[in-house]
Amino acid sequence: MVLALLLCGAALLVLLVGLFAFGLRRRLIQRSGGTFDCSLRWDVPEEDGDPGGKGWVYGVSRYTGDQVEWFRVFSYAPRPRRVLERGGIEVLRRREPRGEEELALLSDAVILACSLGGTRVELAMSEDALTGFLAWLEAAPPGQRVNVA
Repeated sequence: MVLALLLCGAALLVLLVGLFAFGLRRRLIQRSGGTFDCSLRWDVPEEDGDPGGKGWVYGVSRYTGDQVEWFRVFSYAPRPRRVLERGGIEVLRRREPRGEEELALLSDAVILACSLGGTRVELAMSEDALTGFLAWLEAAPPGQRVNVA
């Protein structure tokens, strides 16, 4: 009986430490400022039919100079999963979530279809975050090619 209580206590402690680590990691990512919630779908097919809700990964993005670093929310990794270079982002179009996407994304999400060196990527963020993202793209230094649709 004592062993069972000890094991349950240890499991609860491990769970609490894991939850604390998630919160601490997010706090460390947001500490430098310039962060926003951003879901990402990588290597999207070019078909324009019903995209479905598959492939979206919830994350947090952070502006760092001429890059946007994207971190998965449900990860312990201290480094970003993807790094988007400002000069390599080509905005293709903007659209509203359709079908199952409405369930997979945050309620106020707007989807931005982009191309990154030939790879199609979709970013889903709030309207306010989208305004900031497009302003960041347009604020590129002189001489840097930026395509904002």
